[in-house]
Amino acid sequence: MPGKSQQDYKFVELDLKIQSMPFQVDTNWHVITGAPSCGKTTMIDLLTAAGFQSLTETAHDYIESELASGRTLDEIFGNRFTLQSVLIGMQIEAEKGLQVDQMIFLDRALPDSLTFNRFVGMDPNALLRDCFWHRYASVFMLDPLPYHADGVRDIDEPHVVFLDEWLERDYRALGYDVVRVPVLPPRERLEFILERIPDMPA
Repeated sequence: MPGKSQQDYKFVELDLKIQSMPFQVDTNWHVITGAPSCGKTTMIDLLTAAGFQSLTETAHDYIESELASGRTLDEIFGNRFTLQSVLIGMQIEAEKGLQVDQMIFLDRALPDSLTFNRFVGMDPNALLRDCFWHRYASVFMLDPLPYHADGVRDIDEPHVVFLDEWLERDYRALGYDVVRVPVLPPRERLEFILERIPDMPA
């Protein structure tokens, strides 16, 4: 939108007309989301070890791959707009490759990009329509753990607070009943999630 600054996009309202769109495809996918340093990777690893199919976090995989190729974090994050656009495209393609009827746990899903667009100063409405292609079966949001930098993400603790708030707000704006997962020992968190999966096989 002309006249809007990067800061304005952090708090821009989602387009109500687009929000009224119907979802195109129902899935049996379950989203595990949350701000950095919430334990998502641990939870996905536990779910995978328990025999569930999963999709790892596109952004984390991409950044680790770029670091392994010799690039620095400064180089990777040098142009956040370009990086965010690349990650959105990768997430869309990753979800297109999944079977909608299979139970799959996603380490973040496309609507996370609404919040990360806000974070980098991009318009979340630019990809809002794409968020209505797939409807996820459930959305679990992990409460943040004590913050620790991991050498991959360059997000500090105040930004964690922003992301924690807006990830939940954006998912709820799309009509999802977000289930907050409290801070518990990892296996108790796993049990908490599995007990709340609709139609979980016995």
